[in-house]
Amino acid sequence: MEAKGIEANVVTYNSLISSFCKAGRWDDGAQLLKDMITRGIASDVVIFNALIDCLVKERKLKEAEELYNEMITRGIDPDTITYNSLIDGLCIENRLDEANQMMDVMVSKGCEPSIVTYGVMVVIVNILIQGFCQEGKLNVAKELFQEMVSEGARPDTVTYGILLDGLCDNGELEEALEILDKMHTSKMDPGIGVYNIIIHGMCNARKVDDAWDLFSSLLPLKGVKADVKTYTIMIAGLCKKGSLSEADMLFKKMGEEDGIAPNECTYNTLIRAHLGGSGVVASVELIEEMKRCGFAADGSTMKMVIDMLSDGRLNKSFWSMLS
Repeated sequence: MEAKGIEANVVTYNSLISSFCKAGRWDDGAQLLKDMITRGIASDVVIFNALIDCLVKERKLKEAEELYNEMITRGIDPDTITYNSLIDGLCIENRLDEANQMMDVMVSKGCEPSIVTYGVMVVIVNILIQGFCQEGKLNVAKELFQEMVSEGARPDTVTYGILLDGLCDNGELEEALEILDKMHTSKMDPGIGVYNIIIHGMCNARKVDDAWDLFSSLLPLKGVKADVKTYTIMIAGLCKKGSLSEADMLFKKMGEEDGIAPNECTYNTLIRAHLGGSGVVASVELIEEMKRCGFAADGSTMKMVIDMLSDGRLNKSFWSMLS
């Protein structure tokens, strides 16, 4: 092209750099950017965005941040796409505080997401909220959730599920129930995933009767069909309450009446409950049934059996049957 006397311009470089980035050749794209700067051809935000996004996808966040700083030095204002890429990269590396700060900078610069980018923002916020919940920074997660709502990015069921899970894990069941009510008020369908979180939270808070009421109301009142996880959670809750006979009845009902096949977790939950309650015979029957279904004892069950063998509560023949 240049051999024929046609000089490359910003459009030419844009096309080439974008093509290199799409092919994952970020180093060639970066070299072209240096070349155009050397030639005095003004670069724009589109070129930088293509490279930053490519670097983030290649897990080269340090280089992406350096490029971000360079575009600011050159007086090129980052846009929503720039910030989205960098926040995504920070989240991938679990640098959640920095990602949150970057979101604040993004908003302060007037780069609020448009309707088209709301979906991307929801995904980013979901990652942030989950990270803060896992780190025990529940207040930060709640503040971010409220900021998300105020900015107009409507939370989805995944967002609610992450926040509700964090609240329940941290003993804030009442607040979780208030949020569930808000979902109902806004005509949002929580789905079985959210109900599983709430039922699990109720059981952990020793409100097993409340969990049972919610469990029983799912299909007839809320139009939501319980899945194997729902049954397993409820069975575990009944076992913790000491209502082992009710747990057995629900286990039988899920398969024979409701057509929900127990999974490995269901069997192991009930087996441990029977072992803890000195129901060795029932445990043996459950283990045999579990093995016929192709399942095996999990780590928690194995540890419990080993402990019971060591203190003489089980004999060695039990171990051979389990293995």
